Amino acid sequence: MKTAKQLVAEMTLEEKCSMLSGSDFWHTQPIERLGLPAVMVSDGPHGLRKQDDKADHLGVNDSIKAVCFPAACATAASFDRDMLRRIGEAIGDQCQHERVAVNLGPAINIKRSPLCGRNFEYLSEDPYLAGELAVAIVQGTQSKNVGTSVKHFAANNQEHRRMSSDSVIDERTLREIYLPAFEAAAKRGKAWTFMCSYNKLNGEFASEHRWLLTDLLRGEWGFDGYVMSDWGAVSDRVKGVHAGLDLEMPSSNGERDKVVLRAVQEGRLSEADVDLAVERIVDVSLRYLNNAKPETPWDMEADHELAGKLAAECMVLLKNEGGVLPLKSGERVAVIGEFAKKPRYQGGGSSHINSFKVTSLMDALSGVEGVTYAQGYHAEDDVTDDALLCEAVAAAKAADKAVIVAGLPDSFESEGYDRTHMRMPASQIALIEAVAAANPNTVVLLYNGSPVEMPWIDCVKGVVEGYLGGQNVGTASRAVLWGEVSPCGRLPETIPLRLEDTPCYLTYGGEGNTAVYSEGVFVGYRWYTSKKQPVRFPFGYGLSYTSFAYSNLRVSADAIADSETVTVSVDVTNTGDMAGKEVVQLYVAPPKADVIRPIRELKGFEKVELAPGETKTVSFVLDKRSFAYWNTQIHDWHVVTGDYAIQIAKNADEVALEIPVHVTGAELPRDYDVDTIYMDLTPKAKAAMASMMGAAIGGLGSPNKDDGAQESSAASEAITEDMGDAMMRYMPLRGMMSFGGMTIEKLEALVEAIRNA
Repeated sequence: MKTAKQLVAEMTLEEKCSMLSGSDFWHTQPIERLGLPAVMVSDGPHGLRKQDDKADHLGVNDSIKAVCFPAACATAASFDRDMLRRIGEAIGDQCQHERVAVNLGPAINIKRSPLCGRNFEYLSEDPYLAGELAVAIVQGTQSKNVGTSVKHFAANNQEHRRMSSDSVIDERTLREIYLPAFEAAAKRGKAWTFMCSYNKLNGEFASEHRWLLTDLLRGEWGFDGYVMSDWGAVSDRVKGVHAGLDLEMPSSNGERDKVVLRAVQEGRLSEADVDLAVERIVDVSLRYLNNAKPETPWDMEADHELAGKLAAECMVLLKNEGGVLPLKSGERVAVIGEFAKKPRYQGGGSSHINSFKVTSLMDALSGVEGVTYAQGYHAEDDVTDDALLCEAVAAAKAADKAVIVAGLPDSFESEGYDRTHMRMPASQIALIEAVAAANPNTVVLLYNGSPVEMPWIDCVKGVVEGYLGGQNVGTASRAVLWGEVSPCGRLPETIPLRLEDTPCYLTYGGEGNTAVYSEGVFVGYRWYTSKKQPVRFPFGYGLSYTSFAYSNLRVSADAIADSETVTVSVDVTNTGDMAGKEVVQLYVAPPKADVIRPIRELKGFEKVELAPGETKTVSFVLDKRSFAYWNTQIHDWHVVTGDYAIQIAKNADEVALEIPVHVTGAELPRDYDVDTIYMDLTPKAKAAMASMMGAAIGGLGSPNKDDGAQESSAASEAITEDMGDAMMRYMPLRGMMSFGGMTIEKLEALVEAIRNA
């Protein structure tokens, strides 16, 4: 087949304009006379949701039977790049089998608030973790010659007014929090496509944002694929084409194609912009078409088994008082809760998979002796059913231990709207409290896509966060509860004590169509750790059935320039009696400086498997970005010179080992004038000032009398030398005229000398 450039050169203007939107809900526009077929895109990102041409995008009835892997809220808890890559590879094979060219995912928007209705589909509150896992799933899927569409670009962090809301974010916050995961997916993941979000970013729709789609994505990050719209995200199509939005989805039935055609004919849009957009679309289509393998087998049963194994890797053990878990053979266990038979294992909306089978916990426990079941509650009913409650309490009293499978029903969180609170259904809270009162050995297993408040936590001995674990969540739940595997998930987000503690509590959702991100870079654990704000469970937290110890933390150099890298190594030992996996987390704590920064930030993580008594060395390589913040003066990453603490931690609140590294950063350009205050002068500038004035600069309490700065004895007594020095720090240079008797000419000469220092 010809190259994309050759094919576009042979198209008429009308044909080129027709390719700028889909031919239907899921396909690109074919140009049959040139032998260019349509290709299909399909929803993801935790499975294949392939629908027919007339599907409704948010429905599920017309989707093919497929396999639902754990949702992103769960897979992020694995802290396991290899696991995400395996999911991507499986989805890639499925897409090849079903003749799908692009899987619409992963979704990597930052979890700004627990209230976002689509948090179950997103990875983390931390941009580094989200970026690393995004790269893994992108590379896994695309290794099968199937594209991914990284979404939703950018700053789509709420569902409330999502098609009209304006995310107002300052430059530094945007660069440090909301863009890095996308940057990683573009630069290292080499994603084939990006999907622009519905919302505006700082006043301009993402679909029309030339800085976002062209200057940044293509120019700075080197992205060479095409950008498609989220379904229905287009406002001004002509402006969008110029901005870099190549493909509008779904089909506009030719209406917007006509608008683009007229704009070119009337000279309001360059035909070169159209050519470039079409060439990108065709190029990505050819990547798939030239490597299509519809004969690729799809073993759904094998993928179902894989989904169960992976879901077990994602579960987070939050509480295990008295070693209540794992459950043991021979114990009488009451399993309580409708979710134990009808699990909630995925979220609602465009990612909803039509699973070919579902294995619940009770399915997985079929034939296991000593296990009884009670429904306990109706999943979609907030009101307690007294009969079900009494039945559950009776079952708990007759058992050695009780396991309550609870969480959030479908209606509580979904694409299209946000949650209004963090509470679980009242019926489930009442059930947990009643069962725990009846049986002191009660464990709660949660199926939910986002954090919940836990007013009942002191009543129970064990808590497992299962998130939304995919269609084989029952097998995974049994494996973790009964100790077939040691839990090794870690929280990819903070679980706060209450909604009111969250960083954006006062401003989340915004006013009208404006959502101001007033918390800045202090998102998630960056807020809680820096404020020493108590939380229910911190970012990165998770227990195990075994134990681990860290030792021998070392660095390859104790001082580096910011252009150099440093290797950090630490030994990890399994000190327990069960094989397990530990997530080693590396945080960097910056030195005290004028720049307001979080107290620590995640800059590395590795998951390591260890047999009892085994020790392994885990290494990390840190570069400039590991120490830098985004400087709005130079519009680039900058490292403040100083001693940085390299911290190996169990979670964001629990530092195990620490070692300093001195990093020398580049000196920022400075321009001094008469309004510059003394403390902002560099040492060289201060020396130049002292030299010109003939002596070191002293405090106001001991002025140079020869310069005419006469003070009364009362003033001299009132201002000590230390007080004068402190006041001098905030003194603008022009103060040398008011308090030092300096002439205008001398002041101008002083400023010039400082500038040249």
